[in-house]
Amino acid sequence: MDKGRFSVEWLAQSSRSSTREAPAPGAPPSPGDLGAPRPREPARSSRPERGAETGGGRPRTKFSSAQLQELERSFREQRYIGASEKRRLAAALGLSQSQIKTWFQNRRMKFKRQTQDAR
Repeated sequence: MDKGRFSVEWLAQSSRSSTREAPAPGAPPSPGDLGAPRPREPARSSRPERGAETGGGRPRTKFSSAQLQELERSFREQRYIGASEKRRLAAALGLSQSQIKTWFQNRRMKFKRQTQDAR
């Protein structure tokens, strides 16, 4: 059986070896050639934690009752908002298009939970 480079046996043997050979030209570096192993860092989420106790991130948007009425009316007509309606609502309500999009996403999830709970 041929024990090629980077086989389990080769890696085990090469990690125990105290003498190092120069790699062949064009050969990929062996694990020992990459430098000393770094300590593992805990995995980090790409999103920062935002909780009331941490105080980080953007503050929660407080929608006025007039804004909520208009958003709910629009949601009753159509659960998925188009680009032109999103622009119109953002301009009419003094909100960003991102806030409108997020509100609709959250409202769809609320609607889904309500319909599942009703079953």
